[in-house]
Order: sequence, then C-alpha cells, then structure tokens
Amino acid sequence: MNDILIQNTTAFFEKSFGSVPQKVVLSPGRINIIGEHIDYNDGYVLPAAIDKIICFAFEKNDSKKSKIIAIDLNEEFEIDLTQEVKLSKVVWTNYIRGVIKQLQDNGFSFEGFNCVFSSNIPVGSGLSSSAALECGMIYGIKELFNLDIQKLDISLLGQKAEHWVGINCGIMDQFSSVHGLENKVIKLDCNTLEYEYHNADFKDYSLILMDSNVKHSLFTSEYNTRRIECEEGLAIIKAEFPEIKSFRDCSEEQVLNLKNKMSEKVFSRVHFVVKEINRVVKACEALDQGNIEVLGQLLFETHYGLSQEYEVSCEELDMLVNTAKDDDAIIGSRLMGGGFGGCTINLIKKGHENDIKSKFSNLYLDTFGIELKFYDVKISNGTTLL
Repeated sequence: MNDILIQNTTAFFEKSFGSVPQKVVLSPGRINIIGEHIDYNDGYVLPAAIDKIICFAFEKNDSKKSKIIAIDLNEEFEIDLTQEVKLSKVVWTNYIRGVIKQLQDNGFSFEGFNCVFSSNIPVGSGLSSSAALECGMIYGIKELFNLDIQKLDISLLGQKAEHWVGINCGIMDQFSSVHGLENKVIKLDCNTLEYEYHNADFKDYSLILMDSNVKHSLFTSEYNTRRIECEEGLAIIKAEFPEIKSFRDCSEEQVLNLKNKMSEKVFSRVHFVVKEINRVVKACEALDQGNIEVLGQLLFETHYGLSQEYEVSCEELDMLVNTAKDDDAIIGSRLMGGGFGGCTINLIKKGHENDIKSKFSNLYLDTFGIELKFYDVKISNGTTLL
C-alpha cells in the first residue's frame, strides 16, 4: 500500500512542478501500546511507529517563498519566508507554518521549496497524523538544505510547532514518529527523554485497530483541562511529600492517603496517572517474557482507568471494549489516543480476525448506525528518507 502512495505522490509532484522531487520523505503515524495521557505527566509510555505514513516530495525552488500542496485535501498554500509567520484560518496549514516558525526561531536558515504530500494515516483516529506531518516536514527541510538537526531535536521542534498551533501535547507522538524501529516498541521516559527498545513480538496475536468513526468535540478543551487537574493534584502531593518530584515517584498508597485533600475529579485523574505509569513497567516485563496474555489484561485495566477515572472515553469506545472483554478471541483492548473517539487497540488471536471484524462491524452498525473501520497495523520504522 505504501508503494502505491509513494508512486502517486511523486507523480503528482512531477505533474505539479514539472520536475522530479529532490527528496522524498516517509513519516509514520504511531500507536501507543500502553501509557496513555502520561506523556505530559512525566510518565513512561510505550509507543511504536506503524506502517501508515505521510509521503512528502520536496525540491528547492530558488526563491523566498514555499508552496505546499495537500494532495488528499486538494488544497494548497504559499508562504513568504521573509514575513512573520502567523496562524491561518485554514487549520491544516498551521502545522506547517508552525514548523517553519520553529526552525526560523531556532536559527536554522533555509530558502523556498516546493512540497506535496499525501497520507494513508486515518485523520482523527488517534494515530498522530499531525506529528507525522510536523516531523516529516522538518526532516524534509533538514535534508533539502543540509541542516544539522538531530532526531531528538526534530521531535522537540515538532512538539513546539504543535504547541504554537494551540494543542498542548506531550513529546510522545513526535518522538515515536521519528525514533520508531521495525518490530520494536519504545519505552520512553517523558521526563528525561531517555528511551529503550523492547521486542514487539505479539506471537499468536494480531494487532488490529477499530476506528469508532466518531470524534467528539470535547477533545481540545478537555485535554487542556486534564493537564490543569493533574498539575493541581501533583502540587497537593508535593506539598505533603516534598521528596516527590513527579508522578513516577509517587505510590498508589500515597495518593489514596491524600484523597480527602483533593477534589473528587483531581483525585481520579491522579490515581489513574500513578497506576498507568506502573502498568507501562509491567507491560515491558510482559513483552520481554513473551507473556502477551498479561499485556492484554493490562490493556483492559488501562481502558477502565481512562473511561472511569480519567473520563476521556465515550459511549462508542466503551461499547467496543466491553464487547471485546466478552469475546474469548480478544485478550486485550482499550481506547488509544486522546480519547472522545478515535480507535481502540486490540490483541486478537490469529485466525479469528475476519470473524471478529464481521461481528463487531454488524454490532456497531446496529447500535450506533455508524460504520466501524479496521486497520491491521505492523510496527515499522520512523521518519526516513526514501
């Protein structure tokens, strides 16, 4: 599938600009096996790049302006690199404007370029298409103009670009899009940015995403609210236990002891975060030991926390996970991504995939009148030059 995407993107570039692209960049989406909503809470996460990508084609155009075409949207824009970068009402362009602004603000010098891009990452499904867009754009400009930008800095610049757009994201999405390796998950310390790879051999199980095809509008406002609630909870913990620097230093027992000093909502958020950080550690142990059944159980536990304590699930996602829990062919399932829609990630016994897809598709349509989509994913390499 990616071969066709690459061919179509380069052909579109040649048709649009009358030349062969000088650089072609592939930038992947990502999944997160476990460790949700803790990248901005100094926790550990366990993401991986996947074989769903954005393909970019670039060339220098020997001017001070850049022209960027989004093939899938049939839209384009031009930006004058000598002018101050400002937000636009055309939202998708802001991620690219943000990248250009961050590069310029950090002293990187580059000139005009032409770029087209196309994607097979489903937008709005929690697979971080925005991080793939930011990091792929930075990588392409870096390669085109021989800029000295390390992998970590690509991740950090991408994150800053997204902050500029108005999404106060953690580092996980950009980091995993850049640092991914085939058949490896990344245990990332979001505090120090230290990381280690663990083998992602799911043995007798397939990794399948179920796309709820809903995206509730609460996401941005509630996302930022959760950050504030967690910061409030951590401040209460630090006041009582000065030795605690971040949530990872905190035990569940300490949180329980402070329940009466927090509002009900703040307690629920903090309790989830501390338990989720611990689940990531257990998930790495399960992968190292090849105990995929334990990993599956951890996924179910994470979903319960996301739904009942962190309150970022929705009726559609809860239905999918509850149905999965009652099916012997599925050993683990949870919502993945920010929540309020998007995908569930599922570990399904090999040989049962088609039956599961048929069963869930019919049930979901009957319940909500919405088509359920499925994505078979494989763990793949990070942002790279073709």
